[in-house]
Amino acid sequence: MNTQPKKIVAAIALLAAGVAAGWALATWRAPSHGAADQAAAAASAERQVLYWYDPMRPDQKFDKPGKSPFMDMQLVPKYADEAGGAAAAGGVSVSPQAVQALGLRVATAEKRSLGMVVDAVGTVQLNERDVSIVQARANGFVERVYARAPGDVIAAGAPLADVLHPEWLAAQQEYLAVRATGDAALTAAARQRLTLLGMPSSLVERVERSGRPVATTTITTPGGGLIAELMVRQGMTVTAGMTLARINGLSTVWVEAALPEAQAGSVSVGQPATVRLAADTGEPLRGKVSAILPEANAETRTLRVRVELPNPGLRLRAGMFAQVQLQGSAQGEAVTVPTEAVIRTGRRALLYVVDEPGRYRPVEVELGPEVSERIVVRRGIEAGQQVVASGQFLIDSEASLRGIVAQAGSAAATPPAALAAPPGQAATPQASPGAAATARQYDTRGVVVEIDGDTITLEHEAVPALKWPPMTMPFKLEKPELARGLKPKDPVRFTFRSDDGDSVVTAIERQAAPGHAGHGTGGRP
Repeated sequence: MNTQPKKIVAAIALLAAGVAAGWALATWRAPSHGAADQAAAAASAERQVLYWYDPMRPDQKFDKPGKSPFMDMQLVPKYADEAGGAAAAGGVSVSPQAVQALGLRVATAEKRSLGMVVDAVGTVQLNERDVSIVQARANGFVERVYARAPGDVIAAGAPLADVLHPEWLAAQQEYLAVRATGDAALTAAARQRLTLLGMPSSLVERVERSGRPVATTTITTPGGGLIAELMVRQGMTVTAGMTLARINGLSTVWVEAALPEAQAGSVSVGQPATVRLAADTGEPLRGKVSAILPEANAETRTLRVRVELPNPGLRLRAGMFAQVQLQGSAQGEAVTVPTEAVIRTGRRALLYVVDEPGRYRPVEVELGPEVSERIVVRRGIEAGQQVVASGQFLIDSEASLRGIVAQAGSAAATPPAALAAPPGQAATPQASPGAAATARQYDTRGVVVEIDGDTITLEHEAVPALKWPPMTMPFKLEKPELARGLKPKDPVRFTFRSDDGDSVVTAIERQAAPGHAGHGTGGRP
């Protein structure tokens, strides 16, 4: 009867021993709670927090964590190791993994001669200087027209029409009668009259040789070429000075090339030119620039450059397309970078210079003309410096997020520092007066949801520069009349800035094609 209680007591003793052994093992393998707290504090101390911010309002900074006053989300810390390094020097730091993921590509600023080959597209045209006009020299009647038509190519001296000139016939008969009298003075006077009536010398000599008047005269072309116009028809009456045909010579032709006005300064009259035709697989033709026309095309912003070429074998025909290479005149050397490396904001041009691997600094530059696929940089960087040629827009978005502003020349912008502020109030970033406005301007697209006085609610696309996802939110209108003519569901493109935590629309325009917010490139257009 006493066996069962003894077993129960033994089981309780074994259970107590197991609990004690487990507690001892856990105490030996894991540090105490105090040690864990000390380790966490040491790890936190290693990363110094500069300030807290709202990702939706990155320009506003707070001195302690908490909930954002703008959005229903917690503030995010900005650590010193994230904002140091390149940011402290006025640049952006990008990790090697991000560089590889973004496909970042750099190029070297090089000094190159500005007298490079300029490529242009041209068309073959007739030489308007090589034109001859066939006119009637006296009144008459067309008795015969030879088989000619506009567009025909004829040789020099080809007959056009046979014309009867009654006035010429009477003068020839009079000359023959005077010559028969033997009076040399009267004969010379009568012959002179034939010439004054417009008779060609060949016709006068023919009358003298034959001793008979010539009733019908054949009108021929003074030069060969293309019949551009033919106004003579059989049976018609012609008058003195009437135009019968217009002949355009083909021994030389013009090639007119459309040259962008940015490259016009590198071309001058007399420069050599090489012309290649799509329909001709032989050797390229070589000529010289004969004229640069003084008027630019207002729509394409191009100048017409005229190259005169010989046309042996008449293989150059009006209307053909041609590839023209113009050897630009030497204008010295200048620093050039790939055209794709330049960020144009409308008011200035930026390049991102590589200070060291992973560190990029924005520099404001002054640009010159484009040469081939490169552009001249007149001021801002020097030859040998490396610049970002691909992926620079993502770096620029990060620089805008951090408030880094490029300065003119090679000087770097000073990054804004977080100022101490009373608890709960946003710190004011330090920035130059003009730079802050530039850094807070953003362009995007969206759809109008509602308009209420000076407030407009927009369903807009993502804004990568601010790390905003596509969302619907209200904006203040800088001027209420900006929304004039807009109505809900209108697709728009707009520009806004951040003023004291508010997003203010400074420009907005309705888009012709309907779109849907959130399905597009977003951010910078």
